[in-house]
Amino acid sequence: MEDNFCLKTSGMWQLAGYVLFAIKIIVPLIIIVLGIIDFAKASLSSDDKAVSKAASSLLNRFIIGIAVFFVPTVVSIVLGLVVTKEEDGTGIDACRVCLLNPTDTDCDSYKRKAKGIDAVDKADKDSLRDYE
Repeated sequence: MEDNFCLKTSGMWQLAGYVLFAIKIIVPLIIIVLGIIDFAKASLSSDDKAVSKAASSLLNRFIIGIAVFFVPTVVSIVLGLVVTKEEDGTGIDACRVCLLNPTDTDCDSYKRKAKGIDAVDKADKDSLRDYE
């Protein structure tokens, strides 16, 4: 695996973290809206089967919604088990922080470090070309 992979890709992890954050807001809203629509349809039809079907559907959606909230917890636990935070903070911790807490200042500092590493890598490649 490439050195500093998580650090160099911290911007991507931060974007994924923002998407995950948005999903955690949107999913409950969708569950509530669809539940209201299902129960409104069922109550207007005055059919007992329709009401029980709407309740079953809402329960399934609720379980899926809870699963969405547990995904970040599971990811945090797994990354916490394999975290190799070095003194300079270039380990897997950059992936974990930027994915699970994209607004954290640590994530921004990882992105700044990544820009510095990219500049050093570019300078190294340029200096190697001079010797060819």
